[in-house]
Amino acid sequence: MTRWLEGRRALVVGAGSGIGRAVVDVFLAEGARVAVLERDVAKSRALAAALPQVPVTVGDAGTRTANDEAVASAVAAFGGLDVLVSCVGIFDYYRSIQDLDADLIDVAFDEIFHPNVRSVLHSVKAALPPLRESGRGAVVLTESTSAYYPGRGGVLYLASKFAVRGLVTALAHDLAPDVRVNGVAPGGVLDTDLRGVPSLGLADRSLGSAPGRAEDMAARVPLQVALTAEDMAWSYVFLAAERARGITGTAVHPDGGAGVHAPRKRS
Repeated sequence: MTRWLEGRRALVVGAGSGIGRAVVDVFLAEGARVAVLERDVAKSRALAAALPQVPVTVGDAGTRTANDEAVASAVAAFGGLDVLVSCVGIFDYYRSIQDLDADLIDVAFDEIFHPNVRSVLHSVKAALPPLRESGRGAVVLTESTSAYYPGRGGVLYLASKFAVRGLVTALAHDLAPDVRVNGVAPGGVLDTDLRGVPSLGLADRSLGSAPGRAEDMAARVPLQVALTAEDMAWSYVFLAAERARGITGTAVHPDGGAGVHAPRKRS
């Protein structure tokens, strides 16, 4: 692309790995100044070491305190904020309601909705004053194909991503005309470190480390591609850019064509 984000000031929440880290890299390449909020201490240290020009706040995005601190850090470093990106997420590894122990529903619900939904509310609330002051504010939230097609996650994950899809609609309505709000709904991501819900015994399981993942991902979509985090990140660039100034309340779907019929097999 051609410096689509020149001069834009951005905060990326959940930036330690996967899509979030790729968003940081491509935003910088496109001319943005970027700050991040990341919960994982080791990932935060690695990010700070690799990108010393990026202010890093370590904290839980599901809390008000961490978001307030990250926004304040970005504003102090850049003099304002134009873009908020949320890439926070946790997975349930396709756990059906039939296989979900009734005794675990309450704690598992909290564990998945805390990062996947509540963090978005705290991030947007904290960033809203500088985004409005910018006069060209943009919010980009991470949805999922799970919010559109069944079988892309379990009952809790799917419900949480439906909630994020709803937040895109609600926030776009509420914040217009000052701030645009859109979503990116990724399909499978090759180089992800998306982890599972602790109460379901999945905390140490990383979706990106599944054996044969590239082949499996390509086989599931019409375009027969295994998309990387960088592939996903360009959708965030587009929605954050001034060139998308007429777009709000919608989503981009970098998913290999998951919503269309599969093509005929190649001979």
